[in-house]
Amino acid sequence: MKALSTLIVFSAAAGMVAAVYGADDLQNASRDDAQWLMPAKNYAGTRFSGLKQIDTGNVGELQVAWEFSTGVLRGHESAPLVVGDTMYVITPYPNFLYALDLKEAGALKWVYKPDPTRAAQGVACCDVVNRGAAYADGKIFLNTLDNYTVAVDAKSGKEVWRTKLGDISKGETMTMAPLVVKDKVLVGNSGGEMGVRGWLTALDAGSGKIAWRAYSTGPDKDVLIGDDFRSPYAKGSDLGVHTWQADQWRTGGGTVWGWLSYDPDADLVYYGTSNPGPWNAAQRPGDNAWTTALFARKPETGMAKWAYQLNPHDLYDYDGVNENVLLDLTIDGKQRKVLAHADRNGFMYIVDRLTGELVSAQPYASVNSISRIDTTTGRPVMVDAKKSEEGKMVRDICPAASGGKDWQPMAYSPQTGLLYVPHNNVCMDMEGMRVGYIAGTPFVGAKVAMKAGPGGYRGAFTAWDPVTAKKVWSIEERFPVWSGALVTAGGVAFYGTLDRWFKAVDAKTGKELWKFRTGAGVIGQPIAFQGPDGKQYVAVLAGPGGWAGAVVAGNLDTKVPYGALGFVNAMKDLGDYTSQGGTLYVFALPTTTTNQAGREPVHQSAR
Repeated sequence: MKALSTLIVFSAAAGMVAAVYGADDLQNASRDDAQWLMPAKNYAGTRFSGLKQIDTGNVGELQVAWEFSTGVLRGHESAPLVVGDTMYVITPYPNFLYALDLKEAGALKWVYKPDPTRAAQGVACCDVVNRGAAYADGKIFLNTLDNYTVAVDAKSGKEVWRTKLGDISKGETMTMAPLVVKDKVLVGNSGGEMGVRGWLTALDAGSGKIAWRAYSTGPDKDVLIGDDFRSPYAKGSDLGVHTWQADQWRTGGGTVWGWLSYDPDADLVYYGTSNPGPWNAAQRPGDNAWTTALFARKPETGMAKWAYQLNPHDLYDYDGVNENVLLDLTIDGKQRKVLAHADRNGFMYIVDRLTGELVSAQPYASVNSISRIDTTTGRPVMVDAKKSEEGKMVRDICPAASGGKDWQPMAYSPQTGLLYVPHNNVCMDMEGMRVGYIAGTPFVGAKVAMKAGPGGYRGAFTAWDPVTAKKVWSIEERFPVWSGALVTAGGVAFYGTLDRWFKAVDAKTGKELWKFRTGAGVIGQPIAFQGPDGKQYVAVLAGPGGWAGAVVAGNLDTKVPYGALGFVNAMKDLGDYTSQGGTLYVFALPTTTTNQAGREPVHQSAR
């Protein structure tokens, strides 16, 4: 890594001088806790802030510093970015990008409107969300629902380049947050329920030209598997073809709509692939490689170093796209470089990130579809009574297709050594159904009705010890905890709920310390930053939606239990607790607590 070429200086009097960080600077720049340059805070994906002005003793005094209305009423899943004295906020479709002035209580600097194709809304599986943007080289990089990756000048809001990567007529969309590594912008597609073929693509950060594309299915040359590839649990060549029937791999899913992590020392990018298509497993015999898999790749060439298929021949839509948090831990007396992955199947995987070998896997949520993970083969041991079948309704499968946890990212504190996991407690009834492939239309083949899991609650916020592979504490919630998590050096963990609460809890004990009633349900990713005035702030977007909140965001009929791929049945009452919304909330301690120059709460609205 290059040394930082620009220093940032903070003082209440002088304010903040913004830096223009090159892509090679990002590893070092992400250590600056005043800023938040990527949705996961850093390449390791910890979502940990070293700021501690807000702590367990004073967090109860948090108040709204200012607000901003996005003018959009769908699911707000993204994390704001903070670069110097500017905050950047991207919305769900139509993917507006706002630049807000932190010196002026969020005054609007500019807005970029990419004008995505309206028809893209019709092929988005689970709401028209966007999970965030990324910053490097004086540019903001974002994805649009209609499959464009765009670079925007961070200072002026002017478009620098725009590259089309997918085709909505085939059912492809893009909802994930890019990751910039070296001179590459890494992005993936959505559409696993539409029979698309998944891929991860690298673009040149300067020009937007495609550098490489790695497919999740197909022959090794398409998957970018070469001679130095090693899979600890699968042997053979062209498994992306041979583990499918005929040419089903061409419409087999394995999309890359989740999170990316990067280890600069190993020079490897880590990510997971989604479910195979269709959901009806009887139609696709075989292991269906490389869907529901973890990959490690070289960022410059895309060549795979290793892959680990978590759910071969997936029966339940257990995507593998959830985040991979990179940790260096002492386990059984040995120093291990690992990744922590809370999979949809309800198990928390600790995997050696250099080899792909399984270290441990224990359930963090209610699971009855899998009895255990075989540490020799790496495969789940399935429970026969809960196997989904074509033409038969199998009852009470746990977890549901939405998983023990879906996209909502966890956080990790190096102070407590704990992971903070926002997750679901949802089960389902499922029946496989024969389905034909028609490009651009749903390719699911299943009838699903979800329901509350054991105990009657539908979500939880859990602290997990990755060394002992055990739960430390857990907070039950009425609905799935569909927001991201944030943890700080002040010993506080933050998360939001669909019934309109933004909460702060003691990171050690889980004790609730503060909560704020937002105007709408929270599914955004909270962040922390230091403002030009020297104060610490916490920010989060409110606005229900996503898969769990689709019943409200999409005004769906609650009398149809199979709506939103079955989630409507579990969320019929969500409309009794929240309406649609789209508001950014920024919180700070009062001036008397921080002894800093404060501001009166200000509300800004998009025009």
